[in-house]
Amino acid sequence: MTMKNALTVVAAVAAAMFAQATFAQASAPASRAEVKAETRAAEKAGKLTPAGEGSAPMEKSTAKSTKTRAERKAETKAARADKKLTPAGEGSPAAAAATGPNAARADVKAETKAAVKAGTVTKAGEGPDAPKK
Repeated sequence: MTMKNALTVVAAVAAAMFAQATFAQASAPASRAEVKAETRAAEKAGKLTPAGEGSAPMEKSTAKSTKTRAERKAETKAARADKKLTPAGEGSPAAAAATGPNAARADVKAETKAAVKAGTVTKAGEGPDAPKK
């Protein structure tokens, strides 16, 4: 190899190394403070996805309520007294209303007997979650 070719190769390697260092600094990760600030801003904007199996965040409604807080509380209190509130959890309001936690035992037994007589009760071991044979 001639001296001219060797100098050219050394110069090319040196240029490549300096260019790599320059590009590495340009794409350096954000600092912890910057990440925290971005997260706070996303949280305030409602753009964060909830933890767990939740769905993506929905846009917040900008509509203002026409009722006062006292009116809403009075409506909820009346619905609770009439046992018209939907129970928390996965139960449907219709199923909970029929045999809710405050239903008398005799009422529940009568409903069950009527369902057995009508043939609408799923037999033990035959439901959708029954083990396969």
